[in-house]
Amino acid sequence: MKNNRVAILVDSCNDIPAHLTEKYGFYTMPLMINYKDASYKDGVDISPQEVYDSFKTEIPKTSLPLGSDIEALFDQIKADGYTHVIASILSSGLSGTYQTMTLVIEDRKDLTIEVIDTRNIGIGSGFIAIYAAEQLEKGLDFQEVVTKARQAVTKSTVFFGLETLEYLIKGGRIGKVEGILGSVLKIKPIISCNPEGIYDTVAKVRGRKQNIAKMLELAKEKVGNSKDYYIALCHGAAEKEMLQMKDSISDLIAGAKVYCEGQISPVLGVHTGPGLLGIGVMVLD
Repeated sequence: MKNNRVAILVDSCNDIPAHLTEKYGFYTMPLMINYKDASYKDGVDISPQEVYDSFKTEIPKTSLPLGSDIEALFDQIKADGYTHVIASILSSGLSGTYQTMTLVIEDRKDLTIEVIDTRNIGIGSGFIAIYAAEQLEKGLDFQEVVTKARQAVTKSTVFFGLETLEYLIKGGRIGKVEGILGSVLKIKPIISCNPEGIYDTVAKVRGRKQNIAKMLELAKEKVGNSKDYYIALCHGAAEKEMLQMKDSISDLIAGAKVYCEGQISPVLGVHTGPGLLGIGVMVLD
């Protein structure tokens, strides 16, 4: 088994920073952003800022990766000499990407492909791919890595706070998040993915500052006394506030096995609107 060449495929909503994508050679499959007169591949030919800027005139829709794009990516993986693929895919509770992927691979007999439903989104999903890549580096074989990556799904969490719930509601992605009433009272829910991979409220606080403070508190609780964990910070057109969060948890970051930061993908930006702040934690011991 050790001789098999294993590729890792992620979707664009895994939010893995460019330096880690490059380091591990991840293949990225873009979701789609659709305007009335044009469609764009997520993160390929449209940036998060371009999406936010467009909101004044049109809020786009998002859609699954094209079947032909998925096929082309597998063809590329095969041409690059790989025999096996681990696909780390955003939550099946939030997108049909996982289902599309499982349908496409039914007809691929030329590659051995395992699709992992991360039941998460953003870097919470991306952590699974990073973890799988680390296991491959240790020399574990394909099936061992798949098993360990599946087991790690429950260890990854992302907490995020939004400036407004308007975009989640418009996009039909509100899940179990309560907060239609909250806008009147300035209540800001902290959102995470529940075990089914659907958005849920994990805390409710009043105002932006308390929202950020509570998110950081939840992340610190999650890490606890762990010595083996990943941390990530993310934002949607709110970099300045993200960097302030970074200062507040510099000790946590210093102890992390993996730390990354960055802007969320354009597709996620469509559903969350500008002003998102988030923190991802994966505890491995």
